[in-house]
Amino acid sequence: MQLLPIRIIYHAPITLSDGTILSAMIWLPEDAESNPVPAILEYLPYRKRDMTAERDATNMPYVAGRGYACVRVDMRGTGDSQGLILGEYLKQEQDDALEVLQWIAAQKWCTGSCGMIGISWGGFNSLQVAARRPKELKAVVSMCSTDDRFNDDIHFMGGCVLTENFTWAASMFAINSCPPDPEIVGDQWRDLWLQRLESGGFFAKEWHENQRRNDFWKHGSIGEDYSSIEAATYLVSGWQDPYTNTVFRMLENLKCPKKGLVGPWGHKYPNFAKPGPQIGFLQETVRWWDKWLKGIDDTNIMDEPQLRCYLQDPAPPAPHDKFRPGHWVAENKWSDEKALTRRMGLAPGRLTNETPSTSEKVEICSPQTVGFAGGRWLIFGVEGEGPSDQRLEAGGSLVFDTQPLQEPLDLLGAVVLNVRIASDKPDALLAATLSEVLPNGAATRVSYGLLNLNHRYNNEDLKALEPGKFYDVKLKLNHFGQRLGVGSRLRLALSSTYFPIVWPSPEVTTLTIDTGSSSIDLPVRTDDSQDSKLKPFRPAINGSLKKTQLRPANHKNYVKQDWDTGRTELIVDWDDGKWEIDETGWRFGWTTPMVMGVHPTDPLSAEVYQGFDREFERGDIKVSFKGWTKMRATATDWIMTARIDAWEGDNAVFGRDYEFKVPRDHV
Repeated sequence: MQLLPIRIIYHAPITLSDGTILSAMIWLPEDAESNPVPAILEYLPYRKRDMTAERDATNMPYVAGRGYACVRVDMRGTGDSQGLILGEYLKQEQDDALEVLQWIAAQKWCTGSCGMIGISWGGFNSLQVAARRPKELKAVVSMCSTDDRFNDDIHFMGGCVLTENFTWAASMFAINSCPPDPEIVGDQWRDLWLQRLESGGFFAKEWHENQRRNDFWKHGSIGEDYSSIEAATYLVSGWQDPYTNTVFRMLENLKCPKKGLVGPWGHKYPNFAKPGPQIGFLQETVRWWDKWLKGIDDTNIMDEPQLRCYLQDPAPPAPHDKFRPGHWVAENKWSDEKALTRRMGLAPGRLTNETPSTSEKVEICSPQTVGFAGGRWLIFGVEGEGPSDQRLEAGGSLVFDTQPLQEPLDLLGAVVLNVRIASDKPDALLAATLSEVLPNGAATRVSYGLLNLNHRYNNEDLKALEPGKFYDVKLKLNHFGQRLGVGSRLRLALSSTYFPIVWPSPEVTTLTIDTGSSSIDLPVRTDDSQDSKLKPFRPAINGSLKKTQLRPANHKNYVKQDWDTGRTELIVDWDDGKWEIDETGWRFGWTTPMVMGVHPTDPLSAEVYQGFDREFERGDIKVSFKGWTKMRATATDWIMTARIDAWEGDNAVFGRDYEFKVPRDHV
């Protein structure tokens, strides 16, 4: 197709029924008003003027040049839009999106046919809006998203409280405190900014108050009713992204037309995500939009296999891979229940092909520092985020190894751990990691899972453990795709802690495993002739944003240990630099330092700190704010504190302290 010349509308005001004005930026063909085109909406709180400006410049022009209007809208209370953001995935957010779609469909340049695309928050609300069934919305591309806001989001994992539940609240606190661009909103910029600061936008208390899968989390979880989505849905994620389970679960349960794609990537668009290989994802989305928004199906996209995954080859452990070797495989239809499984039994130190004839009990009381080799929960693909050599964790875990493999073994799906387990305390967690131990002894993590044992039956009706009593428990690890090489061993490691990914239990716990009554089910994949027939993806094509560097960016993650006290800390030095966007003259910069630390023998010594420092400039207008957030725990409560201060030029305009105490609930 010949590339169409496009134009950009930098600010299109969308007036909602309550009078609130949202700001949209639109890329569309120059002649769209005389030759209308379908529209694709991306609807986010992440500030089109700065936070997503580079990504938008990378993606939007290509798609617009293929005959679409790409509409990027700042949500209520964010970026250059009026109002206040009062929470995550609220009904108000969805209601606004429905009005935005109606507005788009009514424009002269639009045919009335719309799609939605998004990653993370935008992937979530694409699904949530689709579940409302607006007549304008025909198709969705949802990346790195979820159907279950409690079990598969940034807040909880297996009933364990993720530290990201707090650090993401801290990040949103900073995002929600940013000013609009005076060039877009005019003289009201200061009032809008001060309203945001006064509103707070610090969601940590609410997120920690809801420690069960209650109505708070069920809202916006489309898994409550998969049949609610009728729009064609393309689901995308990567093995280093924490949202892979969603792709498999929704392919199995959605009733609408659907496709799935899982690469080796972190939490980014596949055309520039790391680790590689990157793919021509923009071309892939145009194929999807052509089918569902224009009725053009030259490439027969729905005749292809339902699911395409990247099966990774053996690789040494590396917290930051630029490229993962492997190959693409396909599944015509996915079902976890119908996947071929191989059961292996547990014996002390071993994974066996047969259930042991005798039962032996083994114990583990992990140091609180087990988990530091696990990396971050949310991996974007920058230096030091991923898991390192799992040999570092083996000494604090129960380890079960297979014999060296005599032939390659392909695994695709989710491992299920069936374990008979007892705890000496009423509150305990179980962490399970699965690694490929290479012939040289290095151990590369391929999957992991976590379970708060008080959530052993469900996430709502919680029951404390009876110390010393054995329970039969199932723990489903994250989906993964991996080829294990000849000479490698498969390793299951079990521990009673996994900080800093999740908060420790309130007391040091000892877990006892009845090995003779425990096993794992492996999702074994056999060769499929259609794999070799897959057409290769087109090469990645990316646009660019012209910007001037005013301060270089620097991202670094590292672990520090105090040899005198034993305290271990994950330190994140995150500086996005300072930039001026050449086309708009908007200048901005920010840093987000983070420290997560714990003493190896004291779970109540765990503490998380995240700071923020942001600045914005437009001509003579200079505004900035900085602050910090901290979280720790007692045996009975979560304790959260924060501080923010803001300036216009050298004049202080706002300051506030926050302090919350939330009771722990079976965790």
